[in-house]
Amino acid sequence: MTNAPTTGLLRVPDGRLHFEVRGRGPLVVLTGAPMDARSFEPLADLLAVDHAVLTTDPRGINRSPLDDPEQDSTPELRADDLARLIAHVDAGPAAVLGSSGGAVSALALAQSRPELVSTVVAHEPPLCELLPDREQLREGTEDIIATHLSGDYLGGWRKFLAMANIDMPPEAVGEIFGGERDAQQIADDHYQHAHMLRGTSHWTPDLDALRAVADRIVVGIGEESGGQLCERTSKALAAELGTDPVMFPGDHIGFVGAPADFEARLRGVLPS
Repeated sequence: MTNAPTTGLLRVPDGRLHFEVRGRGPLVVLTGAPMDARSFEPLADLLAVDHAVLTTDPRGINRSPLDDPEQDSTPELRADDLARLIAHVDAGPAAVLGSSGGAVSALALAQSRPELVSTVVAHEPPLCELLPDREQLREGTEDIIATHLSGDYLGGWRKFLAMANIDMPPEAVGEIFGGERDAQQIADDHYQHAHMLRGTSHWTPDLDALRAVADRIVVGIGEESGGQLCERTSKALAAELGTDPVMFPGDHIGFVGAPADFEARLRGVLPS
């Protein structure tokens, strides 16, 4: 068992960032978007045996409030947040594992502040702009956003899962996305759809900047993500960087379902 994390709230120019630090040693950052720090807790506890592990709630989500709650979240802003957090804990450069939208944040950090990262593990970044059907995917994203903002929350999630090619039983979708939700969950869902989803999925990476640090970038794909949208986007990114993707246990969020197996694979790509 690791000790309880040290928690803090870092003031940034337009809001505050909740962060947690566990353990001691080389710095590892675990980041998601919209997923917050809670989902990384089991993985963070395992890594904290011999690493300092930084987790955070992304801007506008849960415990990281913005001064203007209607401000959009972009990969560039989230990358700047990560840079400020790494500087604040004064333990960099960091190995950064980003999941989904957090993988886009981590890639934006590698572009803008490469000196702060030793390794970036981009696990299933939804880089739709790298795909040949990007126009159709843009239209699908706008439809998801409009459906959610109309008040049809369950319908919006159904469209999201359909576009992502994530197959779930209808009753499971209804239970997970259509059940009772508290005020924070409602607020986070709104922020994700109104202010985060578009900027993340429409983001176009600077491929020349990423190729310059391609030896420090690992593109991760879940072993159970075959046929899904983020498998396609991840393979497209790896091809652009001239690297082979690394397969990780589980699906799009394998670190949640099988944290010990995921940790073992992650340690294989972290700096020694």
